[in-house]
Amino acid sequence: MLTLLHDADIVNEGRMFKGDLVILDDCIEGIYEHGDTPRLNYDASIDASGCVVMPGVIDTHVHFREPGLTHKADIESESRAAAWGGVTTFFDMPNTVPQTTSLEALADKFDRARRTSHVNYSFFFGATNDNIDLFPLLDKHKVPGIKLFMGSSTGNMLVDKVEALQRIFREAPLPIVAHCEDTEEINRRMREAVEAYGDDPPVALHPKIRSAEACIMSTTLATKLARACGARLHVAHVSTRDELQLLDRWSEGEPPPLITGEAVVPHLVFTDKDYATRGALVKCNPAVKTAEDRDALRKALTTGGISTVATDHAPHRRDEKEGGCRKAASGMPMVQFSLIAMLRLVDEGCLGLPTLVSLMCHHPATLFDIHKRGYLRKGFKADVVVVRKGRPWTLSNADVQSKCQWTPLAGDVFAWRVEHVFCNGHHVVCHDRFDPESRGEEVRFRMTMP
Repeated sequence: MLTLLHDADIVNEGRMFKGDLVILDDCIEGIYEHGDTPRLNYDASIDASGCVVMPGVIDTHVHFREPGLTHKADIESESRAAAWGGVTTFFDMPNTVPQTTSLEALADKFDRARRTSHVNYSFFFGATNDNIDLFPLLDKHKVPGIKLFMGSSTGNMLVDKVEALQRIFREAPLPIVAHCEDTEEINRRMREAVEAYGDDPPVALHPKIRSAEACIMSTTLATKLARACGARLHVAHVSTRDELQLLDRWSEGEPPPLITGEAVVPHLVFTDKDYATRGALVKCNPAVKTAEDRDALRKALTTGGISTVATDHAPHRRDEKEGGCRKAASGMPMVQFSLIAMLRLVDEGCLGLPTLVSLMCHHPATLFDIHKRGYLRKGFKADVVVVRKGRPWTLSNADVQSKCQWTPLAGDVFAWRVEHVFCNGHHVVCHDRFDPESRGEEVRFRMTMP
């Protein structure tokens, strides 16, 4: 199958230029500036004039809930939502039921994704106080990294023994992705809130309970351990201004530094003022914090302080989001709308299109050493997205593909739409049509790259 995307604005590797892109079967055959495209008999030709063509988004932080929590979501439904949003690769987190903390549970997840995922996939292995001896048995070509919960969160996977933490940072053969919140600080603040407000304090207190101080304390410990042990550390969902000072800056064209940071879309678009209007729909861990924190994160997108943008996509049933700080579940669905939300930030002047592509496509591929994905290059897998800016439109829950059927962005206005999505050369999304038979591939890591 030979496909031509012509007359596009191609955004790739720091450049934006007019050109054409040719897909041959599952790979990119070539990227051509205007006038250089070979005249061939194409099986399909797509007019991309007025559109941006970019690599497929790589979301390295999602919770697709399978196995064990499939009343909320599953790999089929959430990978479908990902495809509709221009996300062609996802890395799923280990706090499912059972937790992905054994080799058997890890293998089971890959088997499930092989059968049902519409886009490309991989799975983090979860660290516990007691499973460090399994690290040498992990396939470095199959697993992106080790997820470490250094604070209480969904799934009860807290690693709280000093000896275990030290061993993890000394012996981890893969990048460590850490959730950093200090549990004792959170518990202390929750006790105080319960005493003052009753058993289920108002949700607006969530950023006071899961506080900036709790994040900074835990991230400080994680970065100290990483520097002492020489471990590669990627701090997940950085949510405060002060945490940014603990990270290394990543300069374009340089290899990734020892300690990098991830921002997730909720912390880039919401602030603590949104609890008044959106309530528990914007409750997540770490909590959405102040406008000053959000603005610092936005600035860090362009200064190298933030290395990747992901979603922490974490669906719950709508009824599970009812209540306050204790009763309402933490987490929100975001994978379907992350790209258009970030494109809105481009329109607002927070970052440029080439930087967006670096943060959502190039940097995840480089940081985790993904084989032949994340860039528009000849011979790379044809994970390609076409987006168009047009007449403003209002997002509603009826647009949601996730099983939970709601979004905290309902009512927001966007100008961009995802028009075409190719995953391994397969035309998964074509305007308002989706191919339900599409299947992604297992991502490979740390292979020889051209």
